[in-house]
Amino acid sequence: MTILITGSSGHLGEALVRLLREEFGKDEVRGLDILESPFTDVVGSIVDPATCKEAMKGVAAVLHTASLHKPHVETHTRQDFIDVNITGTLNLLEAAVESGTVKSFIFTSTTSSFGDSLKPLPGEGAVWIDEMVRPKPKNIYGITKLAAEELCQLFHRLHGLPCLVLKGSRFFPEDDDTKEVRDFCSAENSKVNELLYRRADIYDMATAHRIAIDKAPEIGFDKFIITSTSPFQQSDRPQLQVDAIKVVQSYYPNMERIYAKAGFKFFETVDRVYRNDHARKVLGWEPKYSFAKALECLEQGKPIGSDLSRQVGKKYYHRGKITDPAGVKDGEPYPCSIS
Repeated sequence: MTILITGSSGHLGEALVRLLREEFGKDEVRGLDILESPFTDVVGSIVDPATCKEAMKGVAAVLHTASLHKPHVETHTRQDFIDVNITGTLNLLEAAVESGTVKSFIFTSTTSSFGDSLKPLPGEGAVWIDEMVRPKPKNIYGITKLAAEELCQLFHRLHGLPCLVLKGSRFFPEDDDTKEVRDFCSAENSKVNELLYRRADIYDMATAHRIAIDKAPEIGFDKFIITSTSPFQQSDRPQLQVDAIKVVQSYYPNMERIYAKAGFKFFETVDRVYRNDHARKVLGWEPKYSFAKALECLEQGKPIGSDLSRQVGKKYYHRGKITDPAGVKDGEPYPCSIS
């Protein structure tokens, strides 16, 4: 089975190429990206229909991760986002239908598309985010990713192309894009905190995509939030907005001791909780890397997260100066996942 992975030089794209080459062999995994890398076989842009058509030859499954991302809002035009995220997805969908060989089309979307729906209303506690929440995109990134999701649904309805949308939570290794968070604690600390409500390890993101390949033909079309499993319940929502530490300690009594030894701190409040119930039930996917596992690693002095996350490492989203560096240094390499 030949699998096409777009954005193969990027974070998730590289992770998928690494994972699937182990299972299927190098010849059956075809990477497409605008940048050369050991994980890219076809150098070209998804904005070019001819490139998409050529790359699609003999392909049975498509994992479409290529995208302009939220950090690019500061460095790219709105038209760039439309060209890459919408037109690029359309080109791939049309090439997939024309090929006649594609049985699974998996689109990597984002929880960022929920936009203003992620903001808690006064007195209502942390927002409970599942697939039934109506997205309210607040920037061109969210708008174009949501539009691409709808294109996938259209091609399933019109052409019977099995399309699954995986709305990933945070999985990038770079420092947080909010200065307040960076000033509050270390990058590793904040990422461990987020495993409770808005983050997944890249290994779990990759395995969700792998499972989706097999499930797409029987499901047809659906959307899934892909994130670490949260222990929180609906009844925790008010307290999470007032005293999140108390809530976390009620689930993990050893957390205070382990955090103190590691010099870690937890956020005073949590504003949202992403739920992966639908993905675990329908896809049969179970994330491996959780907050509990991170606590265990902290206590034992072991590296936190997957080997795959360390193999992929940091790639950065910008080259040169931006308004708020968010840990990105001048002259760092340009992102590899904007095919």
